Amino acid sequence: MRIADRMRDLSSEMAFEVLAKAKDLEAQGRDIVHLEIGEPDFDTPAHIIEAGIKAIKEGYTHYGPTAGLPDLRVAIAKNVKETRAIEIDPGRVLVTPGGKPIIFFTALALVQPGDEIMYPDPGFPIYESMVRFLGARPVSIRLSKEEGCHLDLEDLESKISRRTKMIIINSPHNPTGSIMSRQEVTNLAGIIKTREDIYVLSDEIYKDILYGGKHFSIAAIPGMEQRTIILDGFSKSYAMTGWRLGYGIFPDEVFPHVDKLAANSVSCAASFTQKAAIAALEGPQTMVVERVCELRRRRDVMVKGLREIPGIECPEPQGAFYVFPNIKGTGITSWEFQERGLKEAGVALLAGESFGSYGEGFVRLSYATSKQNIEKALERLRDWVAKAKN
Repeated sequence: MRIADRMRDLSSEMAFEVLAKAKDLEAQGRDIVHLEIGEPDFDTPAHIIEAGIKAIKEGYTHYGPTAGLPDLRVAIAKNVKETRAIEIDPGRVLVTPGGKPIIFFTALALVQPGDEIMYPDPGFPIYESMVRFLGARPVSIRLSKEEGCHLDLEDLESKISRRTKMIIINSPHNPTGSIMSRQEVTNLAGIIKTREDIYVLSDEIYKDILYGGKHFSIAAIPGMEQRTIILDGFSKSYAMTGWRLGYGIFPDEVFPHVDKLAANSVSCAASFTQKAAIAALEGPQTMVVERVCELRRRRDVMVKGLREIPGIECPEPQGAFYVFPNIKGTGITSWEFQERGLKEAGVALLAGESFGSYGEGFVRLSYATSKQNIEKALERLRDWVAKAKN
């Protein structure tokens, strides 16, 4: 059996590979603390669940429009205006089963083989995987440790070429938890405006999980709205990972093409989940605020505990629910930390290299779990690192 050559360029997501290994160990009777998967441990709010059940009972179990139910697209447009101060036509909204299709549809519609796509490094690994799969050239832009794990705009500007077609940004950022300030976003827009043929894919899936300040989208800058694709969804803000529901907001000239791609691939998102999403957007937001406050408390426990482990440096994340500590002082490589940390310490976490070449010497831990689990993991890591260094 011959597998298509293009499959060599498609990688998986390490978080799910480590999760599978952790589950295997648990099946053998091991106690594992899960800090690998980017999933809130909160339940989906009750009013959203009830809206989904109600929708099923009312018959929302059939095909819907490819782009999404009209009332959800209207609700999304309203939310975008409220959260980003951007007035958009609901006709530019595409609802998809999860957020990843937005990455693929955007690149498929805009990028030719040989074109270049720039993306943050370290960054969400699907960015690079998708670029290589399409036959485009991935161009990584390092996140500078000296700048607090922020995008190095000088590095970015120096790497823009005549082949650059798209720049991917992600704020709040996975895996570092850094956020782009208004000034950084404005400076980036100034660089992009020197070229008329570059689009921005702005991954804003963590926009509601901020520990200070307010989210600022590059699409809100004059002249950038029709050059920006916003990726967002319901998984992180509303603990709806299993509902598989994301959306993209596209420039007018791009939308018909991604709509066609959706029709040829996923057909449409499930109708009853879309009804639940309307309840999420239009219902009370107090639970989102409360959960962010709880995540802040967990972040503080995680950061303090990691800083107390000799050889580990841990910056304080400003958004999302990950820490990305520097472990070089332990003398343990990132991959070794991941593999041995799981097998010997019973803590599932991810090697920094799985997020890009600049991630070597770092690991990612999610604190979207209970304070009790975080404290258990810290104790195990503290003991294990002390033994591993000797």
